[in-house]
Amino acid sequence: MENVVHRSALIPSAGLIALALSSGSLVAQAPPASPDTSLAAAASNASFTVSQHGQLVGAASFRIAATADGYDSSSTVKVSMQGLDYALSKNEELTSANELKHVLLSATVNDQAVSVTAKPDAAQLLMNISANGRSTTTRLEGHSSAVFLPDFDPGALETLLALAVARNNRDLWAIIPKQAASVAAVSLATYPDEQGTLDGKPLTVHHLVATINGAHTDLFAGPENQLLQAELPQPGFALVRKGFVLKPPAKPVAPAE
Repeated sequence: MENVVHRSALIPSAGLIALALSSGSLVAQAPPASPDTSLAAAASNASFTVSQHGQLVGAASFRIAATADGYDSSSTVKVSMQGLDYALSKNEELTSANELKHVLLSATVNDQAVSVTAKPDAAQLLMNISANGRSTTTRLEGHSSAVFLPDFDPGALETLLALAVARNNRDLWAIIPKQAASVAAVSLATYPDEQGTLDGKPLTVHHLVATINGAHTDLFAGPENQLLQAELPQPGFALVRKGFVLKPPAKPVAPAE
């Protein structure tokens, strides 16, 4: 079974950013693990730094809590830099299989407010979006293994890792809240393990590369599939879990067979 992780990319970012700033409508390893691996088992709370080209530009965090029939997942992001003032708050309800039941997202991008709600509706995904003073209702193709992926959101990547384990890295989808919004297939490639430290303790790091609409996102995960680092493809943004240090590879590597 393949793992999920890739370095130096953000999953097609600029989603909410493009939405809030555009005039158009917005419709927004670990070694093989058993399919019942849960988000809660991987990590219930985690904080990350957000950097661009090695310079600190913000912070992000997520919290996952078990419920009677699944999980509640919440994420916060704050990025402040020249040309971009971005804040995000996302609350999700997930099934026990880490599938989306409902999501509520609120964000501001350079003082422009954006809000999105989404939930499965029969064989489709129903999305309600408000941005730039406009409200839009959109229906997208539904997939049980789809992850709602706003910009800089570590909780979304944690969910992707959990789904990848259960699905053997296959039949994965991303809900991209960008422009007219879309659902795109996620292709995952497994790379050789690397090494790192978390809070000063050495650990093996699983490396995967997620490809979405031709863009690559490097994910690095710990022994329990917890997200440790994500390198976003443009323009040099990275999420790094606080206390984690990755030992970089000595040379470029090729996907494992």
